[in-house]
Amino acid sequence: MSWSINIGRIAGIELKIHLTFLLLLAWIAVAYYISGGAQAAVEGVLFICAVFACVVLHEFGHAMAARMYGIGTRDITLLPIGGLARLERFPEKPGQEIVVAAAGPVVNVVIAILLILILGTSVQPDVLAEVENPQIGFFTKLAAVNIFLVLFNLIPAFPMDGGRVLRALLSYRMDRAAATRVAASIGQGLAFAFGFAGLIYGNAILVFIAIFVYLAAGAEAASEGLMALGRGLKVDDAMIRDYQTLRPDQTVDDAAEALIRTTQREFPIIDGAGRLRAFLLREQMVQALARSGPRTPVLEAATDTPVTVPSGTRLDLALKRMQEAGQQTIGVVDGSGRLIGYVSQENIAELMMLGEANWHVRRSAAGTGLVPRVPPAA
Repeated sequence: MSWSINIGRIAGIELKIHLTFLLLLAWIAVAYYISGGAQAAVEGVLFICAVFACVVLHEFGHAMAARMYGIGTRDITLLPIGGLARLERFPEKPGQEIVVAAAGPVVNVVIAILLILILGTSVQPDVLAEVENPQIGFFTKLAAVNIFLVLFNLIPAFPMDGGRVLRALLSYRMDRAAATRVAASIGQGLAFAFGFAGLIYGNAILVFIAIFVYLAAGAEAASEGLMALGRGLKVDDAMIRDYQTLRPDQTVDDAAEALIRTTQREFPIIDGAGRLRAFLLREQMVQALARSGPRTPVLEAATDTPVTVPSGTRLDLALKRMQEAGQQTIGVVDGSGRLIGYVSQENIAELMMLGEANWHVRRSAAGTGLVPRVPPAA
């Protein structure tokens, strides 16, 4: 994730802080300083850091549970709205998804119980409403926040853990794509309720949460719909076959001319044997022109670690490879490693829209007769 800085590695997982989280700490410090002086500012920042330490442990709960099923975690990033653990993939078996989703809240339950045992007292429901009250103890407030995190995350709405548990339970009675649509619809319905309540009571945070939940639920449904569509197709059915290529010895100026002549957003760079060396994206082309000029070699400006899959690979598996590598495109190669086409995020989105409109992809085993065109030398 851009605008994030790496602060360490725990259990083989990179821990990052988004720069906006540092802005949150600065805002908390200033707000508490204005209301109570330097001591209040220090206490406020320490409390927020303690809360987010609990959030990190919550995310590590997900990561460790996923690791039991052979699923790695790329990194965990702290954001002002919470933590984000980027798993390589989500488990598709309902039982496994329930375990992974529930592991985070279970961590917060354990933290709350330990704090309550240490305090030797109960935590009243009104503590959260008075979290700024200096008369309430540090650990009492921290226990209350952990209880809130459990309850909030169990709301049955994506991207909260409760939404994933709901989807997993529904998956026992219907296919995963249908279960995702139902869970996403419930999540978006709850988002409307949150937004309405936020507007009625003038709570901007609740409105923000509503927008976040609504968009995340829609994105989850779209992502699962795409995967469901891909399970019935091969990369050959979706790949772009008619495209312009670049040679390794060409420059960004040559690529810019090709960009003007075509509607392509990405240009495969292939060597004399027809093997993919890299993809040059339009954004990379523009950046290279502005930074180092038109004579920049295309390989210097392009993606240096292209991802490829063999012809005949299932489309959903190719999409997972593309997501895991963080790439916008993936090449399709024949038995000898020659590039015969590629799949991009844009043409996958178009395929999904057509699929939603009940358009059936015509199998392309016979091919289209289209061949890559190589631009003239500079």
